[in-house]
Formats: sequence, structure tokens, C-alpha cells
Amino acid sequence: MRGTKHGHNRHSAGAWRSVGERDPNPSPPDAMMDPSSTAPAPAAAPAATTGNGDGGGPAAAVSAAVTTASRRFQHLLDRSTPHVGRRWLGLGAVVVVYALRAWFVGGYYIVTYALGIYLLNLLIAFLSPQVDPEVAEVLGGEPSLPTRASDEFRPFVRRLPEFKFWYSIVKAFCIAFVMTFFSIFNVPVFWPILLFYWVVLFTVTMKRQILHMLKYRYVPFTFGKQRYNGKRAASADDLTLPKD
Repeated sequence: MRGTKHGHNRHSAGAWRSVGERDPNPSPPDAMMDPSSTAPAPAAAPAATTGNGDGGGPAAAVSAAVTTASRRFQHLLDRSTPHVGRRWLGLGAVVVVYALRAWFVGGYYIVTYALGIYLLNLLIAFLSPQVDPEVAEVLGGEPSLPTRASDEFRPFVRRLPEFKFWYSIVKAFCIAFVMTFFSIFNVPVFWPILLFYWVVLFTVTMKRQILHMLKYRYVPFTFGKQRYNGKRAASADDLTLPKD
């Protein structure tokens, strides 16, 4: 009985306290209504790593190294653009190195023949205008080259610019030089036949190109052409104008 009485008193006191007393830290009504307010705050996202740290792994380090090397190589190419004579002298050295390699190895005639065909295609693109006058006539457009002396002067724009022409030749010789270290490309062949075929192909192609130059009256070189230094010469009309 006593235990029951004490338990009843504790229950009554607890009920009275929950009704009569006020919570010292009451919760706002919106927080009680919104169940999302009681959810724990999300953990802060880790800060993004900057730079080429160890977090990216070996693949990121290799990619960063390749990107850096590519930028430096492109910077060197950009700096070598105005030095035309030095670039072609360097190309001559590359050609000599490849010729010595092919001579001492004594083979890889297929590689040299393929290199010659590729160089011939580059030469034709270098000597050709960017817009073929024959194609322009068929399409009915305005020719890119002057056909009469009274036509407006238009500079010769190559299909393959000089720098790309030089760079493509350098890459071709470097690739051919590397191929001479693999015996799979050393195919046995009678090389005089390849040489004769290349000479015939070169003769026919250059003859066609020269006839194209004569037909449309253009010269793909700047030697001997008139150059302007920015000063306009006085014409006969200017001399006859009255002066104030």
C-alpha cells in the first residue's frame, strides 16, 4: 500500500509538473511542426584539392606532365615561326641523319618510298592555291587569283602554309627514322623499281602542276615580285591636280 501510494504521488507530481511548470527552453512552434528541423546538419564537403597533389594519383601526375611538356613544345614552335632559314637548316640536318641511317642499315626501302610519296603530296599542297581557280569557275564564284592585269591585286594564299609544310616534313622524317629500328618494316624489295616509279610519279605530278600555274597565271613564290614599303608613288592624276 505504501509503495502504491508513493508511486501514485510521484505520478501526480510528474503530471502536475508537466502541466503547471513551463519548459525553460521552449521550442518554437515551427520547429515542432517541421520534422526536417530536427534532422542532423549535413557534413561539410571536403575542400577541393588544388594543384597536382598526391590525391590525384599517378594518372593525374602523368597527365599534368604531358600537358606541361606539350605547352613547352608549342611555345618553342611559336618562337621558331619567324626564323625561316634556321628552321629549314634544321630540317636539312634531320634529312642527313635519316639518309645516313638508311645507308648504314641498308634496307627499309618501303619506308623511304612511302616517305617520298608523302613529301610529294605535301609539295603539291604547298604549291597550290587555297581555292582552286578551276573549282571556283565551276561553282560560279569569284576567282581567288587575278586573271588580268587590270584586276585587283590579291596575295597568293597557299593551301598548305609554309610553317605547316616544314613541320609536316620534320614529323615525317622523325617517324620514318623511328620505323627503321623495327625489322617488321624492312620488307625485301627491288629498290630500283620503287625509285623509277617515284621519279615517274614526280614528273607527271609536277608537269600537271606547272600547266595549272600557266593556265591561271600564278606563281607560288614571292621572289621577284613587287613589294610596297608603305609609301604611295605620285601618279599622273595627282600631278595634274591644281594646288591651292
